Amino acid sequence: MNDLEFYRDFIKRIGDDPDRPGLERTPERMKTAYEFLTSGYKADIDTELNNAIFDEDYDEMVVVKSIDFFSLCEHHLLPFFGKVHVAYLPKGRVVGLSKIPRIVDVFSRRLQLQERMTAQIAKCIQEHLDPIGVGVVCEARHLCMCMRGVQKIGTFTTTSAMEGRFKSDARTRQEFLHLISMSEAKLL
Repeated sequence: MNDLEFYRDFIKRIGDDPDRPGLERTPERMKTAYEFLTSGYKADIDTELNNAIFDEDYDEMVVVKSIDFFSLCEHHLLPFFGKVHVAYLPKGRVVGLSKIPRIVDVFSRRLQLQERMTAQIAKCIQEHLDPIGVGVVCEARHLCMCMRGVQKIGTFTTTSAMEGRFKSDARTRQEFLHLISMSEAKLL
């Protein structure tokens, strides 16, 4: 069975006709959508980083906050989405700021658990930059909780992963959490 036959069969199995008006091209659109939504499996971190790690004598916290992400829950294949906040303490090397959202995209575009994704982002930055520490906080709304099951629309889930000094030093961790709690209006 090829991909289009799979999606045609899926539409039949849920009780609809893949040949009816409005659904004729849906199998193609589903194939394209799921290829994009799971493109993180084929992504290569080194390619995404694109040699954008630079020697720099800077050792204060770098924070990239409110990175939008969309992912698919591995239990129901329903979306979960929200914001990721990332910080690291450089140890003589910094990364191009656009590369941090790219790392988030690599791990969010897989069938995921929010907890695992949060830890994967932190570990990836730790491994590739070798900073003094990394902190990642992820805030998400899960449609598997909103649309089915408990049907609680207003719920958010927050996860964190801390490496190095963010894990061992409460003051560093608190500074990060304070910085991400500030609204953008206060920063500008």
